[in-house]
Amino acid sequence: MTAAITTSGLTRRFGEVVAVDGLSLEVRPGEVFGLLGPNGAGKTTTIKMLITLLPPSGGRATVAGFDVASEPRQVRRSIGYVPQLLSADGALTARENLETTGRLYHLPTADRRRRTDEALRFMGLEAAADRLVRTFSGGMIRRLEIAQAMLHRPPVLFLDEPTVGLDPIARRAVWAHVRQLREEEGTTILLTTHYMDEAAELCQRVGIMHLGHLAALGTPESLAAEVGPGASLDDAFTHFTGTELEAEGGTYRDVARTRRTARRLG
Repeated sequence: MTAAITTSGLTRRFGEVVAVDGLSLEVRPGEVFGLLGPNGAGKTTTIKMLITLLPPSGGRATVAGFDVASEPRQVRRSIGYVPQLLSADGALTARENLETTGRLYHLPTADRRRRTDEALRFMGLEAAADRLVRTFSGGMIRRLEIAQAMLHRPPVLFLDEPTVGLDPIARRAVWAHVRQLREEEGTTILLTTHYMDEAAELCQRVGIMHLGHLAALGTPESLAAEVGPGASLDDAFTHFTGTELEAEGGTYRDVARTRRTARRLG
């Protein structure tokens, strides 16, 4: 079975800084894969290379069978992407946001309308379809953004911190729809998160990055078991990344972006 995402020696340098250093992994078709690590570990840089926003400095990567360097247009047609920052337009209704996305992907009118109705129903947003998105709760906005990312039926979906700033009820609603995408659509999902309970709940496997390297790879249960009896994924995260404060702090931009997203979704 061909992997949905592959990286082989994937590397990205920014001057003298090596943000991603020889990353090699495979994500299986239909898998929910979690990419974990402290701020500055290289997760976001990895995703940006996989969605063709950053060219690799070395190595190779494929998404849905297409090379990210030599076939970027085919990669972009094959993926959905939900960033941390808001991507839905608050001045439009949910339906208008989806219709606009459909136009960007050049969906025929009949298909666009049908898929919009299906997406609203799938994400539990039918009753709010014609409300302005600026009146939505954070959980509703996230569900709409996932619907937008899936409207063109991509085989691979990237979710960057999908539940940051959401309350526990909204988080679980998003979790339910992520599971539903995998089970009913067979979508391959790569997500980043700092919530270990989220990774344990959703992911078949996780990769833990530290200082640009893949420090550990396995199921949440197997990684916890490596630490010792009774250990959790939180314990495994600390074990494989260390406890140095400087590794976990992130940059000023990282902190500002996360707080701004949390404030707008909250």
